[in-house]
Formats: sequence, structure tokens, C-alpha cells
Amino acid sequence: MTGAVTPERTATWGRRILALGVDWITCLAVVEGLVAVGVLAGNPNGLGTLVLFVLESALFTALAGGSFGKLATRLRVVRHDGSEEPVTLLRALVRSTLVGLLVPPLLTFDGRGLHDLAAGTRTVTL
Repeated sequence: MTGAVTPERTATWGRRILALGVDWITCLAVVEGLVAVGVLAGNPNGLGTLVLFVLESALFTALAGGSFGKLATRLRVVRHDGSEEPVTLLRALVRSTLVGLLVPPLLTFDGRGLHDLAAGTRTVTL
């Protein structure tokens, strides 16, 4: 079956954490830049960064197959069922929201976090 994800292509947790760090630092820089130029009044408790992270991650995943950080670290989010169809915006939003709530590290199954289980996705190496 074409498009099927093999266990060898499943992304490592280290690479996923690197991608998350790239995403977070990028979102933090954008939000702090918006605060510096007066577009936003502040970033209390990092809430602006979190909101931007969830939106950026969901939109990039639905449109390009992964967040900015994932694409920069050569990772991609695909559907777990092996379909070559892109991840829908709804699935991407569920996944990104759960990542923002720190749900992924709670449990893994078959190399996937709870966010991937809930969204029917898997993270693979390009």
C-alpha cells in the first residue's frame, strides 16, 4: 500500500522535542515582537505565545503537513490510516490543542502520543 507509514519512519521523541522547541521559540519571538511594536499590550503568562503556537501548528499541519518547527526539522504529520490525504484542519486543531495542553507525553502507544491517537495522526521523518 503506498503512503503506509512503516515503523522505521516514525519520528523519534528527541526530534519531535526539537521541532516543538523551534515552534515555541518562533511563536515567542513573534508575540514579543508584536508587544514591542505596540500591537499587543503584553504576553501575560505566555498566553499569546500558546494561542499563536496552537493556531500556527494547526494551520501549517493542515496546509503543509507539519508545523514550522516540524518542517524545519524534516518531520511531517500524516494520517495514521495510511491514507495519502492531508490531515484535516479539525484533526490538526485537536492535535495542536492537546500538544498545547501538554497531553502528548502522558502516554505513548506504537510511537504515538495521546495527541496523535486523538487526532488519528502520526509523526514521521521525511
